Amino acid sequence: MVDRILKVNAYTTFDLLDGRVEGHGFETEALSVLNVTTDTRDDPDHVELQVEMDNTDLEEVTAHADHVELSAAQARELAAELETYAGRVEAADED
Repeated sequence: MVDRILKVNAYTTFDLLDGRVEGHGFETEALSVLNVTTDTRDDPDHVELQVEMDNTDLEEVTAHADHVELSAAQARELAAELETYAGRVEAADED
């Protein structure tokens, strides 16, 4: 991705996923990076979920990265939801 805002390296959770941007009157697909981290290495305050779309594939939005701050409890709740939906996808694949 050209002109990245997020640093993508060996420690990035995911890189180059298929992403989609949806807005009023437009929808477009682009490569994306998804990362889970904390705000600091020592004594972190929150879990951070980061996503960035490859801006070379986007005409409707400027280059940006979105960040969501989660408490430890919220991060665990998200993890449980991901497990639930992953199970549904796996079950559908078995059929």
